[in-house]
Amino acid sequence: MAENTLQKIHEIATAEFLEKGFRGASLREIVKKAGVTTGAFYGYYKSKEELFSALVKPHSDYVLNYFNGLVAKFMEIPKSEWAKNMDAYSKEGMVHIFEYAWKHKDAFRLILTASEGTEFENFIHKIVEVEIEITHIFYNEIEKQGYTPFAFDPTLEHTIISGQFSALFELIIHDITFETGRKCAEALHDFYEAGWASVLKLD
Repeated sequence: MAENTLQKIHEIATAEFLEKGFRGASLREIVKKAGVTTGAFYGYYKSKEELFSALVKPHSDYVLNYFNGLVAKFMEIPKSEWAKNMDAYSKEGMVHIFEYAWKHKDAFRLILTASEGTEFENFIHKIVEVEIEITHIFYNEIEKQGYTPFAFDPTLEHTIISGQFSALFELIIHDITFETGRKCAEALHDFYEAGWASVLKLD
């Protein structure tokens, strides 16, 4: 019975947050629509913030941990092989993130469209920061190997990387099939990879 009640709260809260955003959603309205008393609700969560976090944090954490783990895995391969392996690792990351996010669409739509005012509103920015860090490490290493990468203006660099991940998550916001979305994720990677190869002069 308690499990069914909690599931009902989650379903109602997800719909309310998606419709009104975190700031606009009313905890009183969620409790009312879920058919529980305020006291019963507080037996599960202490606040609207805690409820929102319960809906999205496991999925936010998964993607951030996965991405950090993929970066760590890449850095373990011999540096002499970095240039020829970056493409494969990058594509693996983008496609896997899409696949996971698509399978948990409601949670990621909450993060992407309804999280203003919560700790999750900078979710994409956190990924971008990791990508910028590994990109700088990559730049420095391939320069040592004789490549002459493009000297990025920091604003341009941030804009390109932000655009790449924002575009990836647009595939989650829109109502598309898994197969179509996966193909788009692969094509998106290839599009950006061609641009990176051009400005980094890796050919």
